[in-house]
Amino acid sequence: MRVFIVGSLAGELGQAAQHALARGAAIEQADDPASALVRLRADARVDLVLCDVAFDIGAFVRALAQERIATPIVACGVGTDPATAARAIREGAREFLPLPPDPDLIAALLEAATAESHHLIARDPVMLATVRRAEQIADSEASVLIVGESGTGKEVLARHIHRRSRRANGPFVALNCAAIPETLLESELFGHEKGAFSGAIARRIGKFEAADGGTLLLDEISEMDVRLQAKLLRVIQEREINRLGSNTPIRVNVRILATTNRDLAGEVAAGNFREDLYFRLNVVSMRLPPLRERPGDIIALSEHFAHRYAEVNGLPYRPLTPAALELLTKHRWRGNVRELENTIHRAVLFADHETIGPEAIELQASLHEPPAPARDQPSDAGGISALVGRTMEEVERELILQTLSYTLGNRTHAATILGISIRALRNKLREYAAQGIKVPPPTAGVAASAVA
Repeated sequence: MRVFIVGSLAGELGQAAQHALARGAAIEQADDPASALVRLRADARVDLVLCDVAFDIGAFVRALAQERIATPIVACGVGTDPATAARAIREGAREFLPLPPDPDLIAALLEAATAESHHLIARDPVMLATVRRAEQIADSEASVLIVGESGTGKEVLARHIHRRSRRANGPFVALNCAAIPETLLESELFGHEKGAFSGAIARRIGKFEAADGGTLLLDEISEMDVRLQAKLLRVIQEREINRLGSNTPIRVNVRILATTNRDLAGEVAAGNFREDLYFRLNVVSMRLPPLRERPGDIIALSEHFAHRYAEVNGLPYRPLTPAALELLTKHRWRGNVRELENTIHRAVLFADHETIGPEAIELQASLHEPPAPARDQPSDAGGISALVGRTMEEVERELILQTLSYTLGNRTHAATILGISIRALRNKLREYAAQGIKVPPPTAGVAASAVA
């Protein structure tokens, strides 16, 4: 992944850069937002911006928005002053990173931004068959549609296809269609010319040009607006783009991979997705099975995460006991690989012995299913009656924060559970931060950290 540092590398921000380098990130730097903006226009492959809070974060965010650059900004500042953090979030920063930086938080920010950890782990026959199918078509030029529940690892499989393809030495560029506002998505895809719209003070390339000679992953393609789908269809057919504000076509040599957690054929029937685009993307369709359908992967994934989070947290590796593994294999894992990762992360932190036993495994009931009522109490006990006297805002806030806690700060997973968009969730969290309410920091988006 590529991280852009805005500010001096001489102090604590330089330490953050060193931690990012240690996690495998490529680092670029500019002394101020104006210089950074020039560089960001020319490179659509920057995944994350770390900006010193001493600069005007709001003005920088507005400048990026005016030019339709959707790269997330993390404000960085010495100390943990809640007012400073809340102001930065209110001005449009995605998160606030206290300095001196904590290596674990740096790792979480990097993974949440780009799902940088993408080991593909497969042991179960069902998943092995899926991987074999992926490798059969990897070296072709066919577009691939990867379908699967949230948290199964669709981006991991897409990256695996790219690595096994003849384009492996070219760029792999991923664009999350659900995470970028509709008004910015077109420019993110195609780029724009100077003067294309108010605020476009210079040319900027888009993801298609950045992926030239490689692979472009359109993550959660079902979230793309129908109007933009028509333009995407033309690009796939003609293999050329027009930057916004230009009538000059630019040839692009890009292989398209797309993912969705929805029934795309159903979306076509409902009029939410273009049928012609569906068939263009669906040259090869791959279904990534949920974790409950590939139980043979649970042990391998659990051991992988136990090693990984021991290293991330500076702890000695402790193996999982047979009793703990039995507990894990019997769970339903409605959150799929992402839920399993969060569970093992907690276990690594809470284990008190030289091994990780069942006492360290915290399995939480699915938030999709109501808990069974206590035997000696009315079925309402602890339910609706506990909400009486509270406002809707209070109930909503508690539900959102508890869900975020359940997912260990994974906002994509929390949004999926809550049935809202990631943008709606972020807006709510910004409101809470502005009110001085503590919001859990983000953690890795682990749908992409491992596939079983």
